[in-house]
Amino acid sequence: MRIYLDTCCLQRPLDDQTQPRIRVETEAVFAILASVQQGTISLLTSEALEFEISRTPDAQRRLEATAILTLARERLTLSDASERLADSFAQAGLSAIDALHVALASTAGADFFVTADDKLLRRAKLLPDLKITPISLLGLVSEIPQ
Repeated sequence: MRIYLDTCCLQRPLDDQTQPRIRVETEAVFAILASVQQGTISLLTSEALEFEISRTPDAQRRLEATAILTLARERLTLSDASERLADSFAQAGLSAIDALHVALASTAGADFFVTADDKLLRRAKLLPDLKITPISLLGLVSEIPQ
């Protein structure tokens, strides 16, 4: 299974853990990363993720997210096809960076695009020409092979 975690997923363990939803999603991130380390899941990274993380003002959050990406087995780079697809996704209502993430995952043939952003998840599920499954962190946990 090949997955693309967006930046909010990568940084979820550093969010306010006193909120129940965030605490549960953090546990989901840890379960997903354990499966990555076991080889059950293949984590994808991209130049768009690296760019977005590099712009994170908090050095600790930047360092932690970058450390997670070292587990990735594949690095996706922008192509004409992914840029065209990102443009169409942006026209459909995604922010430019979210459109790039979804387009990169889609053109790479990832199985899942994973996000903790409810608004992004709703919009991604409505995108035309999407070749991947947008899913929440908790939704992905139920898809992990045992």
